[in-house]
Amino acid sequence: MPPSGTVVEGVDFHRWVVALCKPDAVDRGLVDQVLERISGAYATVVARLDLTAQAWQAHVHYWDLLVNADWFTDRDIPACLDAEYAGRPVTVALIHGAPGVHARLREAQSPPTPGFLLSASRGLLSVEAVEQLVRALEIPGVSVVELNSEGV
Repeated sequence: MPPSGTVVEGVDFHRWVVALCKPDAVDRGLVDQVLERISGAYATVVARLDLTAQAWQAHVHYWDLLVNADWFTDRDIPACLDAEYAGRPVTVALIHGAPGVHARLREAQSPPTPGFLLSASRGLLSVEAVEQLVRALEIPGVSVVELNSEGV
């Protein structure tokens, strides 16, 4: 087993995007249309995985909602996440492009609304978590875009 971190050494995260197509987009049959639109923005969908989301995956993805669950006194956040994700289909796509791919994808998906999470992170995180990471790393030209099937 390689030492921690060496698996991603040399990976240029300025060129990679992970897209999560949420259950509403899958249910509405919009995944192919959205991924084609992304491919038309000078990027290549390198891999795609259609899967059934597990509750723990939603909890990891939206960890910030769970940590701050006391902000939502009128909601049971774990139950809401389970209802939206557990046992439901999602699609995850790995996308590669030239430097500036994030800006091109942002321009291609207008108006940006919730529904699809695009991030240059190594994992699937909430938009807020990725934004915090981008700010902390001070990487020029990196942006976080959250898109929805409504913009298609």
